[in-house]
Amino acid sequence: MSSATITSLTIAYQKVVICMGIPILFLGLIGGIFNVFVFLSLRTFRQSSCAFYLTIMSTLNIVQLITGLLSRILISGFDIDLTRSSMFYCKVRTFIFQIAAANSFACICLATIDQYFATCARPRWRQWSNIRLARRLLIVIILLIVIEQVPCLIYYDQKRLLSSNETICTTTTGDFDKFNTYFNYLVVGNLLPQTIACTFGILAHRNIQQISYRTAPLVRRELDKQLSAMVLVQVCYMCVILSSHFVIYMIAVYGNIKDSIVQMQINLVYVVSLCLYYSHFAFPFYIYMIVSERFRRQFKYVAFKMHMDCWRPDRVGPDILTNST
Repeated sequence: MSSATITSLTIAYQKVVICMGIPILFLGLIGGIFNVFVFLSLRTFRQSSCAFYLTIMSTLNIVQLITGLLSRILISGFDIDLTRSSMFYCKVRTFIFQIAAANSFACICLATIDQYFATCARPRWRQWSNIRLARRLLIVIILLIVIEQVPCLIYYDQKRLLSSNETICTTTTGDFDKFNTYFNYLVVGNLLPQTIACTFGILAHRNIQQISYRTAPLVRRELDKQLSAMVLVQVCYMCVILSSHFVIYMIAVYGNIKDSIVQMQINLVYVVSLCLYYSHFAFPFYIYMIVSERFRRQFKYVAFKMHMDCWRPDRVGPDILTNST
C-alpha cells in the first residue's frame, strides 16, 4: 500500500511540474517580451527611471525563467538533467539563476524606492528620481550581486552517490550550503526585498494619496499614479508568493520528517508553491494589464498601431506617441 501511494505521489509530482510549469513558462516568456516591447517603444517610459527598472526586471525575469523554471520542468517533469552530464552547466545554471533572481528583486525594490522619491512633495527629493542615477545605481548593484554569486562557480560540482551510483550536481561544502540557504535565499531572496519593497511601497502609496494637491504637470502626475499602481500590486503579489513558498521550503527541507509518505506529500505541496514562486517572475505583464487601464491602451497602441502599421506598404508610419498616451 505504501509503495503504491509513493508511486502515485511521484506521478502527481511530475504532473504538477508539467501542467503548472509549462503554462507559467510560456506565459512568462511572452509577458516578459511584451513588457520590454512596450517599455522600450514609448518615449514616456524610456524617460522614466521607474520604467527603466521594470524594463531590466522583465529582461532578467526571462533569463530566470529559462535557467530556473525550464530546467526544473526538464529535471522533475521529464527526468532530463543536464547538470549530471555537463560540469559547465552544473556550475553555471545556479550562478545565472541566482544572479537573475537577485537582480530582479533588486529592480522591483529600486522601482518602489524610485516611486517614493518621484511622488514626494519636496522638489529636492524628487530630483533623486532620474534616469541617469538609475542607470549608474543599477550597474553597481548588478556588479555587486555578480561578485557575491561567484562562489557558486567554485562550490557547485558533480558528485557521484555511492548508494545509487548516480551523479548529481550539488555543493561540495556544508558551509557554503548554509551560506546559500540562509543568506542568498533567506536574506537576499526573501526578507530583504520584501522589507524594502513593502516599506517604500507603503510610503509611495501615502504620497500618491496626496499627489492631487501637488503642483506638477498633469502628464507627470498620471504617469506616477500609473507606475505606482503597477509596482504596488506587483509588490503585494511578490510578498504573498515569497512568504508562502519560504515557509513550505523550510518545512520540506529542514522539517526532518521520517515518514516517507508524509515527506512525499509535503514535496507535492512544495512543488506547487515552487511553480507559484516562478509565477512572480512570469506574471508582471498580466498584473500591469489588469491593474492599469492606461497600460492596456499603451500596449494596444504599440502592438496594433505603432508597429503593425509600419509593415503596411500603403501607409506612412504613425506619429510619435505624445506624452498624453
